Amino acid sequence: MRQTFDETTDPSFGAKHLPLLRAEMAKQGLDGLLVPHEDEHQNEYLPDANERLAWVSGFTGSAGAGVVLKDRAAVFVDGRYTVQAKAQTDEALFERQPLNKLADWLAAVPSGSMIGYDPRLHSPDALASLRAAVEKAGGTLKAVEANPIDLAWGDARPAQPQAPVVPHEDRYSGEDAASKRARIGKAIADAGAEAAVLTAPSSLAWLFNIRGGDVIRTPLPLGQAVVKADGTASVFLDPAKVTNELPGWLGDAVTLEAPEALPGALDALSGRKVMIDPAVSSAWYFDRLEAAGASIVRGMDPCALPRAQKNAVEIEGSRQAHIRDGAALTRFLHWVDTVAQKTLPDERAVVEALEGFREATGMLKDLSFDTIAGVGPNGALPHYKPVG
Repeated sequence: MRQTFDETTDPSFGAKHLPLLRAEMAKQGLDGLLVPHEDEHQNEYLPDANERLAWVSGFTGSAGAGVVLKDRAAVFVDGRYTVQAKAQTDEALFERQPLNKLADWLAAVPSGSMIGYDPRLHSPDALASLRAAVEKAGGTLKAVEANPIDLAWGDARPAQPQAPVVPHEDRYSGEDAASKRARIGKAIADAGAEAAVLTAPSSLAWLFNIRGGDVIRTPLPLGQAVVKADGTASVFLDPAKVTNELPGWLGDAVTLEAPEALPGALDALSGRKVMIDPAVSSAWYFDRLEAAGASIVRGMDPCALPRAQKNAVEIEGSRQAHIRDGAALTRFLHWVDTVAQKTLPDERAVVEALEGFREATGMLKDLSFDTIAGVGPNGALPHYKPVG
């Protein structure tokens, strides 16, 4: 039976899953394992297949981390999730710590400990402080080839999402993808590089004018791209997500490849100067490029600033969306003052009512965020979501 993860995830996950994980750790000679919340794309919101921290501990918040040792384990969360972590994790199995104490906790692991990490899940910038903490304790941080969580999870692990990747028309983007690629190619050359590796789903969506549905509440496709200074590119997507119109939309200057081709594409950059962002791309890319003999140019994702600078078409689109949503919210507030006063709906009914007014616009693709409707003690939870 495949698992799904929501606000009701069972606190008994720890008792069920920690022994399985520790058995896999032992096979790899590990005394501990870092369990970040982030996935291979450094996403905040994850598809179920990448909810590794939730599988280990039961905690489903959008930010956090875990460490599992042979005889101890801890979950680290920020102030938004203190109450949620208490409800979702077993305190007999997991210490609950503030997220900003992760490095301090690692600095106290037993001397000689071999602490594993999956290089696909940590950016080099984030990894540097964790490595320093482990080494301060006299331990060693070791990259693993196969994530022990994935091995322990086995056949119960959900499949990776395969939402169709579709064109995002120029009438919404305000600039065609060829123009964007030319701009980004120039930025790559100006940075002294010959190519750039893009791993942020938001950069893929913006640069190639595409949209997907792999990440909840955000129309993003999970994938990667290698963009050259001449504006040509290779995009790595699961073939199951490639729609019939996508190849023609991307054009002759963009090659579609399966994810399995990515390691070879990185190896082919041997001897080239390659731009990649150490804040958002995982350490695995850096390790692979260095092993291939590429010269790494560390710099901000070249799409980050351009995609933040909205053109007139994008600004008008956002303005119209806010007008529609403002009208829906006004109708909802009228409902609160009238119908709701008579029926006294519960939290779930309030959420459904607001979403219903938004759906009635005929333009709703998805919510940007789960509606937080909490009454009484639930009103104190910053990320509360009604269930049922």
